[in-house]
Amino acid sequence: MSITERLSRGFVIFDGGLGTMLHSRGLSAGVLPETWNITHPEIVTEVHREYVRSGAEVVSANTFGANRLKYGAKAGEFCLENIIRAGICCAKAAVGDTGALVALDVGPLGKVVGWPGGVGFEEAVGYFSETIRIGAEAGADFVLVETMNDIYELKAAVLAAKEACDLPVVATVVFDASGRMMSGSNPAAVVALLEGLGVAALGMNCSLGPEQMKNILPEMQKYASVPVVVQPNAGMPHLEDRKTVYDVSPAEYATHMREMARAGARGLGGCCGTTPEYIRKLVGALEGITPRPITEKKLTMISSATHALVIGEQPLLVGERINPTGKKWIKEALLAGEYSEIAEEGALQADAGADILDVNAGLPGIDEAEALKTIITELQMITKLPLQIDTSDPAAMEAALRVCCGVPLINSVSGKTESLSAILPLAKKYGGVLVGLTLDDDGIPTDVAGRLRVAEKIISEAQKHGIDPKNIVIDPLAMSVCADPDAALTTLKTVATLSASGKRTLLGISNVSFGLPMRDSLNASFFTMALFAGLSVAIVNPNSAELQKAYRAYLALSGLDENFSEYIDFAARRAAGGEAAS
Repeated sequence: MSITERLSRGFVIFDGGLGTMLHSRGLSAGVLPETWNITHPEIVTEVHREYVRSGAEVVSANTFGANRLKYGAKAGEFCLENIIRAGICCAKAAVGDTGALVALDVGPLGKVVGWPGGVGFEEAVGYFSETIRIGAEAGADFVLVETMNDIYELKAAVLAAKEACDLPVVATVVFDASGRMMSGSNPAAVVALLEGLGVAALGMNCSLGPEQMKNILPEMQKYASVPVVVQPNAGMPHLEDRKTVYDVSPAEYATHMREMARAGARGLGGCCGTTPEYIRKLVGALEGITPRPITEKKLTMISSATHALVIGEQPLLVGERINPTGKKWIKEALLAGEYSEIAEEGALQADAGADILDVNAGLPGIDEAEALKTIITELQMITKLPLQIDTSDPAAMEAALRVCCGVPLINSVSGKTESLSAILPLAKKYGGVLVGLTLDDDGIPTDVAGRLRVAEKIISEAQKHGIDPKNIVIDPLAMSVCADPDAALTTLKTVATLSASGKRTLLGISNVSFGLPMRDSLNASFFTMALFAGLSVAIVNPNSAELQKAYRAYLALSGLDENFSEYIDFAARRAAGGEAAS
């Protein structure tokens, strides 16, 4: 039975600290623990065996630090392949015919990913892929990506696992006491990213004791639709007689773990400072507890490195200005390769109130894929906003999806056969919320029924690829009323119908006024009408005063602005800028 099946049926007991046990058996400081797979395999195997005897159903192989950066210069006996194969061999020998599973333990690389002085994202994927491929071939039952402090490195490791093997992936991260990773990521951002990448389970390990971890668990449970794994330390470490000891006893630990099991955790084990005795006490503490059901949250989530947004809770604004269409200076910057200037535009839109940033680099004469990758990388260094990747080129879309540190809006897929076949596999592999355009091989339907039909086609085809309907936002296409006076009403009726059926919607607002004077006034009025029709996401110029007034007024009048605090703050800022607030 796979780890996925076991977690779906009930509690799964993971093992405890391996380093703790090896140090107690003589591993000296400065010695790479994984070398003991070759020099002391009998000790490594016996430690695994002790955990199995204590009740562990998962044994993590001694491969935590096994990667090319640590073992690349080593040849012969201590080459990377020998280290990993020996580690899996020790774990499998300990498991024997007990039915326990062997996890290929994959830890951080030890270098920052995606920043100057570290390793590039694709370089990191390559390092992880090599380790995972060797471990899978050696017979691991699943991949355990653990102790991740940085969400970008987390993505690199999980993506590598998906590309290097067919094994299930479980991923756990490190939070501080405030519930943030070192990269600033909160639990919602972690859940959004990992579920988008299709992990079998997710959770947290290390850094915190069980009491502190217990406080973060509800936030993970709030968003997670897959099983949650918790592997805390044995409390906080301190020195006694020059030895590191931990302040939570096996009995105390088991009491806290019992509470986390009652709260919904499915995978339970230990990390630093825990021993087979801790796992034995944990097993006893779970007796008589029925696991809580794993519930599908049905949340439409996008995310950046730091936080997630739930589409549908309140209308969200996508800043539209990183787009060469109609913007001479962006065209010139793209042609000159001056991407930092373009990224600065993203920061300005964030300051103006955008929730999400659209990124479009579609311009003849440039390498669109490289431009998107570079702009996205720059944006991720200076803003915290989730992104909308906006391209009609599938190759450019994939390049952008790989480097995006979070769950983006994927703009777009349509009902056209070519679009569906090119974009749906990318959304399934990388995760993201699809923007579905209501046009197909016959063009844009002129009536509501026709656009609804295309929307249903997109959703149906996406489901065939394993994409949940919750991860699709429908764009009924705002068209210029100058060309068709009924265009706005048709779009608004489609938004209202989709919204009434529980679907999320998106519109590019400014299209409606193309070819007419006083565009801001028309856009703001159309925007307000769309909001009251149930619009979920609007692509707008966040610097438009008229649109911002309409948006803030709508939130205030719809009960989405508690005590009118945002509206009053907005009015005060406008007044400070010289505009009358009356």
